[in-house]
Amino acid sequence: MDVKRVKDYIYWLYYQYLLVTCSYVLEPWEQSMFHTITVTVVAMVVYTAYVFVPIHVRLALEFFSQILGAQPDSAM
Repeated sequence: MDVKRVKDYIYWLYYQYLLVTCSYVLEPWEQSMFHTITVTVVAMVVYTAYVFVPIHVRLALEFFSQILGAQPDSAM
């Protein structure tokens, strides 16, 4: 892969992000605050999904296996 093409693609993605969030009209210090808050919120969402989604999936599978009549592992 050409490094220049990858670099141009990353710049293009960043420009699209600026256009979608309308943060290109902000002053530099406002942009840095906005980006910091955005990255913090995304990191918290990813962490929460990483921690809690597997637990909820396991509980849902146990619930539906009981409804469908499967034996629990502790009964065997």
